[in-house]
Amino acid sequence: MPRAQLVSNLVVAAFGLLTLALGIWALIDPSSFFDNIADWPPYNRHFIHDIGAFQVGLGAVLLFALIWQGDAVLAALGGAAVGGTLHWIAHITDEELGGRDLDPYLLGIVALILVLTFVWRLFAGKDELRRY
Repeated sequence: MPRAQLVSNLVVAAFGLLTLALGIWALIDPSSFFDNIADWPPYNRHFIHDIGAFQVGLGAVLLFALIWQGDAVLAALGGAAVGGTLHWIAHITDEELGGRDLDPYLLGIVALILVLTFVWRLFAGKDELRRY
C-alpha cells in the first residue's frame, strides 16, 4: 500500500473512531458531554442528543469510507442512515422537551428511506452498479 494511502487511511480511521466515541458519549450521557466538551449554556439535552446523532453519523461515514473505498455513495448513505436513525430516536426519546408533533414521523420516514436505500445499494445494487 502506498505511504500516502496508509497515512490517510490511519488519519480517517482515527478521526472516525474519535468522532464516533464523542457522538456515543453525547447520546448516552448528554449532561456529562455538556459539562466536559460543549459547555455553552443553556444546557439543552435534546440539542446534545442531536449533536451526538450527527457525530456518530459522521464517524460512520469516515469508517464506512475505509470499508467501501470503491463506493463513496454507499459510505455516505450508510453514515447518513446511522445519523438519521439516531436523530429520529432522539426525537422520540426527547418528545417531552418540545418540537413539533410531526417530527418523529417525518424523521422516521427520512431514516427509513436512507436505511432502505443503503441496504438496497449494498446488496441488490451491486450487480446493477457493475454494469456502468
